[in-house]
Parts: sequence; C-alpha cells; structure tokens
Amino acid sequence: QVRLVESGGGSVQAGGSLRLSCLASGDTNAISGMGWYRQSPGKQRELVASITRRFSGPNTYYVDSVKGRFTISRDNAWNTYLQMNNLKPEDTGVYYCNAAYYTTDFWGQGTQVTVSE
Repeated sequence: QVRLVESGGGSVQAGGSLRLSCLASGDTNAISGMGWYRQSPGKQRELVASITRRFSGPNTYYVDSVKGRFTISRDNAWNTYLQMNNLKPEDTGVYYCNAAYYTTDFWGQGTQVTVSE
C-alpha cells in the first residue's frame, strides 16, 4: 500500500510559478513510476508529466502543452515534485499525483492550481 499527499497548489497570475509536492509513504520501494495528472473544469483528467524507474536513469514524459515549462523530479523515496513555470490560465485545475504499484495504482487527494490572466 502507498499513501500520497499533494501540496503546493495555489492561485497565481499568468507567468508565475508554483512547485507541487507529492509525499509518498508506505511500500514505496515497490513504486515503478509516478505521474502528475490534471483535471480541468469540463475536461477529462489528463497526464501532464511522469517519471519512471529505469536502470539507466529516470525516464520522463511531458504532455506537449507543458514542455519547456514544467519539470518533474523525484528523490529516492519517490517523493515527487512538479516545478511549474510560466503558468497559463489553461493550466488551471486540480493536480493529482499517481503512483504505479505492481498491477495497480494509488492516487493522492489533489491540490488546486488556479492561474488568472
């Protein structure tokens, strides 16, 4: 079992920055990857960024709309972070972290990000 707790959301103006944190506890040694998802009003939840375990080093993914602005990182305990720069109003939504764990996954409770013009 894994427990995830997100923090770091808030309200910022366009062009601002936020750093989201996802603190993982429990059987974190069995986590194979972490992702940040976003649920925007009226839209489906989408994968924004992910980082997975690789013997040759971490492998990262970003959705096109955040490339060059967001950076995902993690530490050895799978605490995972999302640095978000040059935020845009379309980045508004609830951000959830997700942990891939064997054949299942776990979700955090989400943190709200609101970007105004």
